[in-house]
Formats: sequence, C-alpha cells, structure tokens
Amino acid sequence: MEPFFSFSYLLPFFGAFLGMGIAYLVRPKSPASLKLILSFSGAFLLGISIFHLLPSVFTSSNFNPGIWIVAGLIFQIILEYLSQGTEHGHTHTKSKQRLPWVLFLSLCLHAFIEGLPMANDNALVWGIFVHKIPIGMVLFIMIWELRSTLSTKLFSLFLFASMSPLGSIVFKEFSSLNQWKNTVTAFVIGMLLHISTTILFESNQGHSFNLRKLLIILLGFGFSYLL
Repeated sequence: MEPFFSFSYLLPFFGAFLGMGIAYLVRPKSPASLKLILSFSGAFLLGISIFHLLPSVFTSSNFNPGIWIVAGLIFQIILEYLSQGTEHGHTHTKSKQRLPWVLFLSLCLHAFIEGLPMANDNALVWGIFVHKIPIGMVLFIMIWELRSTLSTKLFSLFLFASMSPLGSIVFKEFSSLNQWKNTVTAFVIGMLLHISTTILFESNQGHSFNLRKLLIILLGFGFSYLL
C-alpha cells in the first residue's frame, strides 16, 4: 500500500488545513472577503477540468463520457441542496448550536468522490488542493463558532480533510475499480464543472467589471494550463 505521506494523499489534506489555518489567523467576518481566492480556485479548477481531465476521458476508445459528465453535474446540483453551497465557498446555515450533520456529511461525500480518480492524475491533485483552501476556510469559520466541544470541532475538521485522500486510497488499493477509471473521472469532471463555473458566476455580483478579479481568473487558468 502506498504510504499516506505521498504527494497525492498529503497535498489535498494540507490544502484543507491551510484554509483552516488562514481562517484562524485572519478570521474574515464574511465569505465576501474570500472572493479573490474563490475566483482563482474556480478558474484553476475549471482549467484543470478542461485542459487535463476532459482530454483524458474523450481519447478513450469504446467509451462515451458525456452521459457520465452530465450525471456528475446533476449529482452535484442535488448534493448542494444538502451542503448549502459550501463547495462554492459559502454556507447559508445559521445554527450555532450544533454541527449541521447533513451539510457536513454531504460535504464529506463530495470530497470523497472527487478524490477517487486523484491518484491517477497529478493535475487533479493540485486542483483539489487549491479547491480545498476556500472550503477549509468557510468550514472552519462555521464549525469554530458552534457551541460544541473542542474535540468535536477538531475531529470534524480532521475528518473532512481526510476524505479526498481516503477516496484516492480506496480507488487505488481496490484494483477491481480500475476498470471504472474513465467512468469515475467523467463523473467527477461533471461535479467539478458545475462547482467551478458556479464559483466564477457567483464571484461577479452585479456583473460589474473588476480588473483585479479578471487578472486573478486569468492567472488561475494560466497555472492550470502549465501543470
């Protein structure tokens, strides 16, 4: 078994805790302060999907990935009803009494699924790493304000950070799943396309021109292309 301290396992785990650490040190008052980070992560994730993942599944013979891409996109739409859009860098939950388990578990399911094809693609590893930073920030802010024990908060944050590496481990160690590699990758592409485009649309409130945000988006696309 590949050690946990490998590139494909450790980087997404570190990305989630990097976001949590930034939130702990900066303590942004509103998710609006995350917009530039979200714009970069959305563009970077969309670029990874277009430049790297889509060509890999469409070059496969005897396989039509289109239906699985659409299935992944629809699945993500349904999942967001439960997660309340936390994958986009914000949440609408107002309860500070206890952890909203439906939201949290749906977010963990999302992280687990997107981690399944991760071990086979280093570009996707970097994409999920960047994606995890703003999610980690929002999740930390939400969980840290709950009236729960410190152990519950830390366990919840650790569990979320572990889900994408866990998905990668499961897919890599069960060799029988390898025959579904292109199917799973196409499904994840659909999820990522919906998330990344939604992030970019939501970051441009009022449809006003913002040069700094445009440059950040171009930078995200540029870095994703160079991987």
